[in-house]
Amino acid sequence: MNSEQIDKIKESIKNLRDKNSRIYFFVHDTKGNAKASIKFIYDCAITLKKEGYNTFILHEKKDYAGVASWLGEEYMNEVPHQVIEGENIQVSPEDFLVVPEVFGFMMEQVKNLPCGKIVLTQSYSAMLETLQPGQTWNQFGFLKCITTSNKQKEHIEGVMRNQSFDIIEPYISDTFKKSEKPPMPIIGIHTREHLDTINLIKTFYLRFPQFRWFTFRDLRGLTHDEFAQAISECFLTVWVDRQSGYGTFPLESMKSGVPVIGIVPDLVPSWMNENNGIWIKDQILLPELIADWAQNWLEDNISETLYSNMESTANQFNKKDKFENEVSMLFDEYFSARAKSFSEQLEKINVTEENK
Repeated sequence: MNSEQIDKIKESIKNLRDKNSRIYFFVHDTKGNAKASIKFIYDCAITLKKEGYNTFILHEKKDYAGVASWLGEEYMNEVPHQVIEGENIQVSPEDFLVVPEVFGFMMEQVKNLPCGKIVLTQSYSAMLETLQPGQTWNQFGFLKCITTSNKQKEHIEGVMRNQSFDIIEPYISDTFKKSEKPPMPIIGIHTREHLDTINLIKTFYLRFPQFRWFTFRDLRGLTHDEFAQAISECFLTVWVDRQSGYGTFPLESMKSGVPVIGIVPDLVPSWMNENNGIWIKDQILLPELIADWAQNWLEDNISETLYSNMESTANQFNKKDKFENEVSMLFDEYFSARAKSFSEQLEKINVTEENK
């Protein structure tokens, strides 16, 4: 190995120790549609930027819509953005690339890059979507995986072998809070499939015409602030997402003081219990449960214990500082481990040179 290569290794070590290495968080373009998984990525990137890391949001196209329309311009401007299209992005061995689980095809495209590679898995159900049968992340050099819950970690471990796992749980923003005004006869609905929303509303009104004066509100397509405001105005929310990997929506609803009737996901969240919501497996029962709840609400016959349990559950995830600390500590470890790896490599070179 010549002196120039040795100098590059030394430079990589220095960049890692000085936090001058770059961290690229790849995001897909939701075309301005709000998505909790994208907010989570921005939260991670912004946290690291504030801690002095050289962090970038990486996106594919020049016409990337970003998150300004639903999180605000200030939020989007907290971290610099880098476009791939038409650009020659320089990636060094000391840099890190974080790619969401659904982009298996991109992992294959960047397999020869010399940087540290990390998979960010927020949706276990999407992790095989773009991989060919038999393909795994570590085939493409993605040896580390960040996920959002221990339940997801346990599931993914059984599928992706020889993988290192770390957990960063999302936090629930203080934007979600109890309204100072009494709730209105509004039922907020949050479903993965829009057809589930339509079918539920139609079935409910046909079966229970006495409640036609109650309003259903589809909570998708709103800005972050509008979303929080809309939840706080409801007396009840309904959640249907069997493929949920974490379930931030019910926690946001609980923090807003609004009870949830929800379908139990295939991967049951650790925060879910029989005391903090109405959780069922049979989706066909939803209209009847909503009608029962509406009647009890009209008669002021809702247990205060439920509201207390909701608040207790939500408070466990009301810690932005805990989230920021977890993100910062984890990347401190990543940087230290990579610097150590380069130092060990340099030491072996020195020993070899001395023995010549």
